[in-house]
Amino acid sequence: MPGPGNVGERVRNLRLTRRLSQAQLAGHDLSDSYISLIESGKRTPTPTVLRMLAERLGCTPEYLAEGVEPEQRAHLEVRERHAQLALLAGDAGTAAAGFDDVIARSDDPELTARARWGRARALEELGRTEEAIALFEELREQAERDPGRTSWLPPVIALARCYHTVGDLGQAIALGERTLARLRLLGLTVGEEHTEIGRILLLAYVDRSDPDRAHALGRALVGGRLGDAAAGDDDHPSAHYQRASSRALEEGAVGDALYLADQALASRAGRTSLLARSRLNLAAAKALLRGVMPFSTPAAAAEPQSATPGQITTPGRGLVGAVGVSAEVSGQAAEEALELLGDTGRLPSAEASESTIERARALVALGRPDEAITDLEEFLDTGMALSAPPTSADLPLTPRPGPDAVRRVRKTTQARLVLARARIAQQDRTAALVVLRAAASQLEGLPAGRPTAHLYRELGELFETLGEGESAAAAYRQALEAAGLRRSRPQTADCDLRKV
Repeated sequence: MPGPGNVGERVRNLRLTRRLSQAQLAGHDLSDSYISLIESGKRTPTPTVLRMLAERLGCTPEYLAEGVEPEQRAHLEVRERHAQLALLAGDAGTAAAGFDDVIARSDDPELTARARWGRARALEELGRTEEAIALFEELREQAERDPGRTSWLPPVIALARCYHTVGDLGQAIALGERTLARLRLLGLTVGEEHTEIGRILLLAYVDRSDPDRAHALGRALVGGRLGDAAAGDDDHPSAHYQRASSRALEEGAVGDALYLADQALASRAGRTSLLARSRLNLAAAKALLRGVMPFSTPAAAAEPQSATPGQITTPGRGLVGAVGVSAEVSGQAAEEALELLGDTGRLPSAEASESTIERARALVALGRPDEAITDLEEFLDTGMALSAPPTSADLPLTPRPGPDAVRRVRKTTQARLVLARARIAQQDRTAALVVLRAAASQLEGLPAGRPTAHLYRELGELFETLGEGESAAAAYRQALEAAGLRRSRPQTADCDLRKV
């Protein structure tokens, strides 16, 4: 533990422990009145005086100055690095405990700041997003107060991601656009920061039903890498980081300059991961499969899209795209989505499952439901979704507590919904209904929130497509409730609850 209080209190406590008077501690070099001023906090000893006092009190100058012995600090440094390794390995619980320990015991501002950042990331991974937001907000405020020491970019990017997760699209978009503008001002249009904030902003635009902005952003982020288009400049990312660091330094943002210089060194050493690019590709594919026009197409060239063989039509409503939520998906958009998903092999298992599901959506949109079913049945483990919905006595569908269990159930539910679409495309109504009922049973165990509301919404759309009006109305009603809305009077199947 750090020594109690400030320098003066530590000097006084050790002096009393050693049974020394102020005059004895002062010796021939100092005066007892000077010792009294130090102990009362009215004087701060110089490094030379600290060394003299430490020698007479039998401790180290570091302990008097900061309350932590060098060996203890080294142990805390190792503890913080082990917590970072646990976080990278996916063990967020162990990481959070390690960071908490460092924060409680450290008296080093830089080490404490790193541990607080790590703790916020661990909380985010654990699904404790509101707690993570509170900590990231503190880190952002600190960076804004002291731009000469701390970069504003990492906490703001993390906040945009967290606000998107909890469904605060206004905050996510405001922070995302502000960060993107900052990066462009610095001339940084490559790298993990630009890629990650672009990914978050693209998904937020799609969730806010803003396809025009989603198309413009997606075209800027990935359009040049589709088909035979030029892939952009050949500069190494480290050169971009270095130029951005120089610009930040010129404007006096030393914290940003240091951060970007570190990123340039990491990139030059080959430590920059391509994971961010794979995540962006997945986000771009999701946008295309939710009705955003192909990114290879300029906005001015957009034309009304026509149905492809894999799309589903609903009487009186026109096209329903391959991912639900009344999206229209052209064959070109689905082809681009497949191309982007082909470059997502670096994703970890949780996100790789999303890539599998989105690939199946694209295949359905392209009129290739057999391939989609093959992929999904393998994903769902020997096609268990085609069996009769298990009862609670056979196989409880309520997930165990914890974010990992909830995420797994959401993924399998998403897979079942796409599988139902594929069965509808095959005109196999019976199989589609079996899959949808299994998905409906599984949804009952999920907590409320935007992700659950989206799943209920798609479930309602599919029931409606199959003419199951009562089931569709129930699913739409549950979508409203999961989103935090309540209806004061009963709704009929004819009400278009998807627009609420």
